[in-house]
Amino acid sequence: MDVGELLSFKPKPNPKREVADDYRELELERPGKKPKQFPTSSVRPSPRSSTTYIAPPVVETSENEELLKLVEQDEGAESLDEASLKRMILNFEKRVLKNQELRVKFPDSPEKFMESELELHEAVQLMHALATVPELYTVAVEQKLIPTLLGLLSHDNTDISVAVVNLLQELTDIDTLNESQDESAILIDALLDQQICALLVHNLERLNEAQTEESDGVHNTLAIVENLTEIRPDVCQQAAQQGLLSWIMKRLRAKSPFDANKLYCSEILSILLQGTPENRQLLGEIDGIDILLQQLAIFKRQDPKTGEEQEMMENLFDCVCSSLIHVPNRDRFLKGEGLQLMNLMLREKKMSRNGALKVLNHALSGEAGKDNCAKFVDILGLRTIFPLFMKTPHKLKRKGMSAEEYEEHIVSVIASMLKSCRGSQRTRLLSKFTENDHEKTDRLMELHFKYFDKLRVIDAQLQRNDEEEDEDEIYLKRLEGGLFTLQLVDYIMMEVCASGAATIKQRVLHTLNLRGGTVKTIREIMREYAGNLGDGSESEAKEEEKQHILQLLDKF
Repeated sequence: MDVGELLSFKPKPNPKREVADDYRELELERPGKKPKQFPTSSVRPSPRSSTTYIAPPVVETSENEELLKLVEQDEGAESLDEASLKRMILNFEKRVLKNQELRVKFPDSPEKFMESELELHEAVQLMHALATVPELYTVAVEQKLIPTLLGLLSHDNTDISVAVVNLLQELTDIDTLNESQDESAILIDALLDQQICALLVHNLERLNEAQTEESDGVHNTLAIVENLTEIRPDVCQQAAQQGLLSWIMKRLRAKSPFDANKLYCSEILSILLQGTPENRQLLGEIDGIDILLQQLAIFKRQDPKTGEEQEMMENLFDCVCSSLIHVPNRDRFLKGEGLQLMNLMLREKKMSRNGALKVLNHALSGEAGKDNCAKFVDILGLRTIFPLFMKTPHKLKRKGMSAEEYEEHIVSVIASMLKSCRGSQRTRLLSKFTENDHEKTDRLMELHFKYFDKLRVIDAQLQRNDEEEDEDEIYLKRLEGGLFTLQLVDYIMMEVCASGAATIKQRVLHTLNLRGGTVKTIREIMREYAGNLGDGSESEAKEEEKQHILQLLDKF
């Protein structure tokens, strides 16, 4: 090759990438959500805009010049304003009306209305542009878009209803709603006025999750509910009353392989139960406690196979804990052999053990837990709980739960049984503290000193803190720092000293003297505990407990 050829030589240009591929890579995934996909359905795969970008022919220009052309073309695109939105809504309503008329006129000839259905599907896709300008939500509501849109949720063609669900999910996206809160509030009011939850549930009941598009429609429906409940917590009760709670329980009970929708159902159920007493009551009335226990029973002898399945299991445990706040559900839990299941999970030492311990604590606590306490002793639960009391499992065996949380649940379970058990069951419980040369009593004293030292550190930090805080805030910080567990440990100590064998008290006093502890500190801790009882619900029961603690102090 001579000099002239060298100077005139040009390398072959790299093949250009499809613009659609570039756009696809730029799609971002939200945490906990399915990745967004281009709309695909049996009607017609349609982009969100009717204008499809066509790549220019490949010419010998630099890559920078090519990118500059793309940016200029994008900047030249027409942005959605109030006038164009009104035209879009008018066109949308025309297509809805046309499709309705042709379906009524030719109910048995799909080929006669198929073209109008394609046009309607395209019109729904065009409405996605509205999600990019939430400040125009008020205009959309004024133009009566919401009733028309929600009416399509009951369209005979599920491709249309799924397309509408996808649109609603984008319109109610939490980030979009937070951009223009006043306009978003108007949109949410309009959706709730039109009974959106009931319409979504009605649509859910006819979707076939074996079809990918319809499965995505289920996922997006649940996302709409999550978005609405995050902005308006009162939607939780409305959604449950309009059939969502029943649908979720039916979906969880279905014998189908684990998938993303089952996980999402468990998340939404947890949200519905967390702060809504009416939903806890409704769950019990539709046999929801039994369904939850059946789903958890899968994990009594085997661990979840994936991280997502483990998350679902933890959500279900949280749902049981929330449901047990409603007192009648304690009896349903007892009759459904929930205690036996939790006891078995604790013995099996699988990943379900942490959740079982939390549920057991909720089931046995308070005045409403008396029957469960007695039953737990009868099913030989003491043989399960005291080995866990004696030795906190290694962190690898209690994934997701700290040693402090673990010990708090254990001592809370034992304290609840001491408060509630009577007769032979109480005798069996007290005798545990004299077994094997008082090893449980020694462990009790070990926990006392551990949490007493933690509390001293917290108190020192609070004293160095220059910020002014009221007494309630300080007390809460001390509770979180170890005071709550210390109060439970010292309560157990006083109960077993007062009601158990005399040797228990001798062992306690001997250990206190040996390690420089005093009875005075225990008295102060328990007086503070008693002083904070008696407020809130079950005030009579709390007052009785307060008097009981003061009597124990006199005996100690």
